[in-house]
Amino acid sequence: MALIARNIDTGGVIADRVAVAATRATRRTGLLNHASLPEGEALWIVPCRGVHTFRMRFPIDVIALDEAGTVIDRVTHLRPWRIRLPRRGTAGALELPAGWLDRTGTALGHRIEFSTR
Repeated sequence: MALIARNIDTGGVIADRVAVAATRATRRTGLLNHASLPEGEALWIVPCRGVHTFRMRFPIDVIALDEAGTVIDRVTHLRPWRIRLPRRGTAGALELPAGWLDRTGTALGHRIEFSTR
């Protein structure tokens, strides 16, 4: 089931096709089988504290959210073969196309809400 991710603070939609990686297998695979991440698509990894881009073929933007959906960490253009270490209080990570956080104005402290399509 795909979700929609909205930035409550800006009122904008961050992604309208959010896949969820909530099992051990889907979290382990993540975006590894993708050649790219098109605009509008995202991957919500939960639970998740930190991410890596080992064996990925493209850069991504990543936000770490706490239990309330508040952005507590933000990384743009995380290139392949990198690690973003866990941040205290992280409940999940949302992976987005590179450059998307700047385009949508998503900043630290903003609140993200997920809903069904």
